[in-house]
This record gives sequence, structure tokens and C-alpha cells, in this order.
Amino acid sequence: MPGFVAFDGYPEGMSTIKHPVGPQSSKVYWRRRLVVGLGLLAVLVVILLIVIRPGSSNGATGAAATGAATDVPANTDSPDASATDAPANTIPEEETAVEGEACDPKKVQVEAITDAVDYDPGQNPQLSLTLTNTGKASCVLNAGTRAQMFTITSGEESYWASTDCQKDPVDAQVTLEPGVPVSSATPINWDRTRSAVDTCDAPNREAVPAGGASYHLTVSVDGIESASPKQFLLY
Repeated sequence: MPGFVAFDGYPEGMSTIKHPVGPQSSKVYWRRRLVVGLGLLAVLVVILLIVIRPGSSNGATGAAATGAATDVPANTDSPDASATDAPANTIPEEETAVEGEACDPKKVQVEAITDAVDYDPGQNPQLSLTLTNTGKASCVLNAGTRAQMFTITSGEESYWASTDCQKDPVDAQVTLEPGVPVSSATPINWDRTRSAVDTCDAPNREAVPAGGASYHLTVSVDGIESASPKQFLLY
């Protein structure tokens, strides 16, 4: 009819929202609007969470949370001091007898040990040893003080031997497990003097040369000698 204009019942803007117009299908436009709407909703949620801050509504709660974090007890599964400082296998210092196959001397490694390499004036070397069974089966060895001999030399001269003035030596058999080191229980304190059987009770024995002098410690146990001497210096 001339002059008649169709009216769909909605203002122009509302009509475009409800009935999208474009080259693509209306479903595509509806998906895009849905995505935009969800994005706006997420932004609003984030803003609300920032303003409200759940879990920290007052200072007391925040302090409690901080305290809980700082008061966490130490890990009780960690090794305690007694376990960490547990001594290694040591040679008995009293008479000891054990059963087992005697060690093959070729399969026992003896190591001479000093507690330092350089010794300042007035500092005494502490001497010890370590035994290691290099075989594949356990064996028994007499490693007591009666079977031990510590010797200190410098050049071609022998200055000190542990057997010169040894007191109350004992036989102490030990079982050496393959690859498990066994060490002296108590180091020997060398007073930096010459030793001789006839000077054991002397009040003042002759001091050995110092000032950077080089010495070598060798050890033998039950006739098995250390593979190499341990060098150290006296100042």
C-alpha cells in the first residue's frame, strides 16, 4: 500500500541486537557476543575478588596466616646430630677375638693418616690409620696396638717409632668387610721428639728439627705396611 512502512515492533537499535545483520549467519554473531559477554563477566569477577580479598578480611587473619607460615616446625625426617656425628668403624682398644677366615695380606690396604699437612710451632701431629679389605669376602685381622707400628722418618733417618715406648699393647682382632674402612679409635699424639727405648722415662727428650722440615709417616698392621708414606711439615 502506498505510504505504508513496515514496523517490526522494536526500535532500530534493539532490532539490530536481536536480529544481527551482516554477510555471515546470525549464529556467528551470537557466538561472538557470547564470548565478549563472558570476557566482561570474568573481568567483573576479578575486580570483585580484588576488592573483597577473601581470606584476608581483617588484619588478625593476615597476621595469623603469616605466623602459621613462619612457625612451620623443622623437618623431623632429617638426620639428627647424633646420626650425623656417628663414628666410623673403629679398631677395638681392648683384647678382642673374633671368628672368621684370616685376611690375605695382599687384599688389605693400610693407609697412614695425619690430621694436617703443615704444623705450626707447638702444634703436635695426630697419627692414625685406616684398614680396607679390597677382597670380595669378609676376613679377620689382628689390628690391635700390639700389631701396629707407626714410624716417622726424614730422609734416611728414623726419628720416632710407636713401639719404642709403647705401654700395655693388646691383640684386637677385627672383621674386615669388603670395601668398609676400619680406623683407629684414638689418634696417637706425637710430641715432636726423638724416640728410643732408653729415653722413654726421660723428662726432656730431644726435639726433632722443625722450621719447615719434611717428615714421612709409615704404618704397618700385622706385618702389612702402608702402600705409601704420608708426608707432612713441621714449623
